[in-house]
Amino acid sequence: MAPTQILAVGLLAISWALAVAAIDVATNATAPAPAPSLNSTAWLKAHATFYGGADASGTMGGACGYGNLYSAGYGTNTAALSTALFNDGLSCGQCYKIMCDQEADPYWCKPGVSVTITATNFCPPNWELPSDNGGWCNPPRPHFDMEQLAWETIGIYRRGIIPVLYQRVPCVRRGGVRFTMRGFHYFNLVLVSNVAAAGSIKSMDVKGTNSADWIPMAHNWGAHWHALAYLSGQMLSFRVTITDGQTLVFTNVIPTGWTFGLTVASNLQFK
Repeated sequence: MAPTQILAVGLLAISWALAVAAIDVATNATAPAPAPSLNSTAWLKAHATFYGGADASGTMGGACGYGNLYSAGYGTNTAALSTALFNDGLSCGQCYKIMCDQEADPYWCKPGVSVTITATNFCPPNWELPSDNGGWCNPPRPHFDMEQLAWETIGIYRRGIIPVLYQRVPCVRRGGVRFTMRGFHYFNLVLVSNVAAAGSIKSMDVKGTNSADWIPMAHNWGAHWHALAYLSGQMLSFRVTITDGQTLVFTNVIPTGWTFGLTVASNLQFK
């Protein structure tokens, strides 16, 4: 074989090897987290840490906007979700059943137990640290930063981080769906909380007593939806569709003469 032919064959082999390596790297890269389905019985893999202290005081408030989680009805079984799960706040209110992955880490897992948590906060990325060493909530990792007492139900405190298996499950709530009026004049910002079943909102409309038609609301942040309309003083109704497809109409749930800051608990709940 001529030298030029040998060189050409060698370059072709190198190019092929580099292409195979690139495919291998892409194949073994961390894939985006699958969207957890409410109807799926499959267990998905993630990791979990904890925050908030033993009294859960550090979990109050949060990126969903629920405020005091005790008065909001969520208690201490809550978690902050990583970017891969938080979905820009559209996952607020969802419930997840979580257990430690004993097969992956038998020493630090508490066997045979699980805990169901509500998504109430966001765990932000930490780009200063690698995803496998401190940057636990960096995309595309699915990660739960759980309230400490909830985390200790399934893991041993000294470990700090454990592999987990999780499923999205229906939420069980006491009482009806709650609406908190926030905003100002033409900016009506509504917090929706204590939502059962899917737990999270897909779409929402509002209608005042002076409104001829339903006014679509847009997702604003966390569990908040807004409408750009002057609705002050009017009795308000909401039409809410949650992420499992159920729709309820809360007729005249907000009374005439309401003021911003008012929270009303309805008599209706999703099943």
